[in-house]
Amino acid sequence: MTVLGKEYRMSKVPTPHISAKEGDFARTVLMPGDPLRAKFIAETFLTDAVLVNNVRGVQGYTGMYNGKRVSVMASGMGMPSMGIYSYELFNFYNVENIIRIGTAGSMHPDLKVRDVVIAMGACTDSNFAAQYDLPGTFAPIASYELLRKAVEEVEKLGIGYKVGNVASSDIFYSDKTDTTAKWQKMGVLAVEMESAALYMNAARAGKNGLTICTISDSMVTGEVTTPEERQTSFRDMMKIALEIA
Repeated sequence: MTVLGKEYRMSKVPTPHISAKEGDFARTVLMPGDPLRAKFIAETFLTDAVLVNNVRGVQGYTGMYNGKRVSVMASGMGMPSMGIYSYELFNFYNVENIIRIGTAGSMHPDLKVRDVVIAMGACTDSNFAAQYDLPGTFAPIASYELLRKAVEEVEKLGIGYKVGNVASSDIFYSDKTDTTAKWQKMGVLAVEMESAALYMNAARAGKNGLTICTISDSMVTGEVTTPEERQTSFRDMMKIALEIA
């Protein structure tokens, strides 16, 4: 893998990671981490869905939802993967809005398994922001317009939810054993692995990003869900994202 600079950023579609043609993506793209979840959303919620990308098995579809053109494509796991796909969608495919619909681990006693967390901000242990050579620390935040609409939709559904900070970590298996408590003391609600990169790419491109996550496991209670449940059953966050698309 080579690191590409400004000379590549002027290139046209398709990209090394997305085989779609210009115009294949809608203005809004829903991004689960799992390609099988992208496939499930396309087959379950979209009409006339067309597969527009399958490079590396990262499936991307465009179809219609209640008269609106919407796309869904997987982001893969972690900030490097989200960083690549969201960058190319924002900058090469003229996508305006990316809504991450993923899973997160609860750090808050009131956030139960299958509750929804809407990431107003994304703390991170990543060095992703170093590329911007800023004179201080950047605070990755969601698009307020998308955030406001998401809160309105989740209120209609009447399900458990919280809005606040998540922690976007580069590390799933860590030698450190006290990281959860340290994030908890700062009021962080949950941990996941992609939002900070999405929010920074959105800010740099002048576009909109939002993360809506379903709690898949709790670091407070130890409760967990199965891979099959994570793939197909977290429909509330899918409906929220589709309604605000």
